[in-house]
Order: sequence, then C-alpha cells, then structure tokens
Amino acid sequence: MVDPDGYRPNVGIVLMHGDGRLFWARRVNRDGWQFPQGGMNTDETPREAMFRELREETGLLPEHVEVLGSTPGWLRYRLPRRCVRRGNRPVCIGQKQVWFLLRLTGQEADVRLDLTDKPEFDSWRWVDFWYPAEHVVSFKREVYVRALQHLAPHARAVAGEGAVPEAGELLNALIQPVQAAGGRGRR
Repeated sequence: MVDPDGYRPNVGIVLMHGDGRLFWARRVNRDGWQFPQGGMNTDETPREAMFRELREETGLLPEHVEVLGSTPGWLRYRLPRRCVRRGNRPVCIGQKQVWFLLRLTGQEADVRLDLTDKPEFDSWRWVDFWYPAEHVVSFKREVYVRALQHLAPHARAVAGEGAVPEAGELLNALIQPVQAAGGRGRR
C-alpha cells in the first residue's frame, strides 16, 4: 500500500528498558542496526500494526510491554534514489511512520528474534537513549531524531532525567547535514 504522494504507511517501535536504554537490533545478513518497524496492512490501525510488528520482529506480546506514547502524526523519510524500485507501481519513494514508545514489562528472555520464517534481526542489545539517532543509516536519521524528541518526555517520566538527558546540540548536529542534503522528514 502506497499513498498518493508515494509514501508507504509504516509503524516504528522504540522499545525501552525501565532504565531508559533502548532496544537496538541488527538486520539479518547486514551490518545495519535499527529499531523494529514495518508496513501497515490496509485493514490495520497504527496500533494494531505496531503490535503485529512487535510480535513478528521481537517475539513480544502486548502483555510484555506498556505503551508509553506515540507520535501525534506521520513522520516521513525519503529513500535514497538507489533504493527506489522504479518497476513497481505505484512507485514508493519513502515511508511515513507513526512511532510508538513501549516499556518492556516482561523479561529479556521473552525477546525472540526467530519466530518467523524470515526473521528481520539476528542480534540485539540495549543502547543509551540518543545512541540510535547517531548510528542509524543516514536517510533515516532525521525521522529517528524527530521520533526520539517527541518520545523523550514519555521516557523521562518512567526512567528519569539522568537516563534520558536533553539532546540539545547533538540533535542540531545530526539534523543539519540531513537538511542540507535535502531531507524531507517534516511533512
């Protein structure tokens, strides 16, 4: 499913440990790390898609997490030209995402990356709250920064100020190169 502007509806999942660290996972057969995310089916709400993707990509069920917050609307990113599949119709130029912040209430042993025939991830670890904004692939960076900015107050309410510090200059340094290159994550 692609909207008239060429964006595929998608959900992103920021899974947080109670101490403010975030779940960071490595894509199968790649060196890229990211948050769980996935496309929405035409008959799903963002929340329904989030719980389906959570199960598919991490093995976690709704009873293993608490929803702490979400972005109020879509955050968009464009794919690099080399990733756009021109032969597909309609052409998908990027993704629009609703992001959810979840707190793990289950056990780490509940995380299972191997529940589907084609797992998305082969490894995971906990990282500091702002780490993903610095280490995600560059074309997703602005969306990650905006999602984390929006979700940070919800995370602080649970984990505390020390666990989720203000990002300040770090965010400006990360966003400026993306904007200068023509990033379009704010629409």
